[in-house]
Amino acid sequence: MNAGPLQGIRVVELGGIGPGPFAAMLMADLGAEVVRIDRPPREPLGEHQQHERDLLLRGRRSIALDLKSADGVEVALRLTDRADVLLDPFRPGVAERLGIGPETATSRNPGLVYARMTGWGQTGPLASVAGHDLNYVALAGPLAAMGRRGSPPAPALNLIGDFGGGGMLLAFGVTAALVERNRSGRGQVIDVAMTDGVAALSASIVGFTNMGVWRPERESNFLDGGAPYYDSYETSDGRHVTIGSIEPQFYALLLDKLGLDAAEWPQDDRRRWPELHARLAEIFRGRTRDEWCELLEGTDVCFAPVLGFDEAPKHPHLAARGTYVEEHGMLQPAPVPRFSRTPGAIQTPPCSPGQHTREVLADWGFTSEEQAAAIASGVAVVSTTAG
Repeated sequence: MNAGPLQGIRVVELGGIGPGPFAAMLMADLGAEVVRIDRPPREPLGEHQQHERDLLLRGRRSIALDLKSADGVEVALRLTDRADVLLDPFRPGVAERLGIGPETATSRNPGLVYARMTGWGQTGPLASVAGHDLNYVALAGPLAAMGRRGSPPAPALNLIGDFGGGGMLLAFGVTAALVERNRSGRGQVIDVAMTDGVAALSASIVGFTNMGVWRPERESNFLDGGAPYYDSYETSDGRHVTIGSIEPQFYALLLDKLGLDAAEWPQDDRRRWPELHARLAEIFRGRTRDEWCELLEGTDVCFAPVLGFDEAPKHPHLAARGTYVEEHGMLQPAPVPRFSRTPGAIQTPPCSPGQHTREVLADWGFTSEEQAAAIASGVAVVSTTAG
């Protein structure tokens, strides 16, 4: 299959969680051939069932290798010898200790793009310590601006650090390095840090701060729930809707739709925001979510209902675009972005560790004797769930 603009690109993914698999999923959706190197599965019976539902593992094949053995590392290096990209999700120094660090891998394959995905980065005082999305978003600045005044800062799931500032940045960095390689013929090492990515995502807010128009107190600004015209509101049936009427013409339309006198609803008087916010909250509690959709959806008020993951795929707009698709017996997000000539596709269902060990060895240049020896020695492991 392997449709998409990355067709012909070979990626080796060292097994990890979160941002690395997300970047690999994005690249596989766009046509790259991705092989994931997993640790040999311990195989509790339910483990495979969980892996086959993990959408971040879709679109590629898995080979299970014992990277604590020299022979296992040699198999991994032979795979990277034939690859365009290697994704390293480990803490700084781990790949080097295993014997598959960037100096070793790129000396064997000078065209290799070696992409390192960490939370804190390859350098700095925190480089070697553990962390998670919430920690990276906290340290880089934006968490302080999230949540309601008087409450602790609110986590934004793990979308900002792991996936926006991590996996998406990793995929972008890899594709940029591949473009540069077309000119130079040489690969390079990429240091992708979630803290760096979160900082980059914060550029507009840092800019507002530089301009003197962003206040450090939460719910004091136009994007943090302080402005009455940019927030979510509860409806009479206990559901919620959002409005984002930032531009004056959109705010004027909101007032018109709600039958409110513009003279009594100044948009930029921050002193009155708490009062106007409370009044809007009372107004929105006066109708159901569906009634507000009937009045406001499809207008330039900048409106949308708050939908759960069970509702979102059924919304007429997302359904018309196929934003969520039913593939391999599961509902899942469609490949992004959309290309006019070389559209992406969900290549295969999620892989489980060692599911494709035999075929990966065969397809990536190992003789039948080498395959048999690697499997017999336990260097390469075939999952009992493999077909």
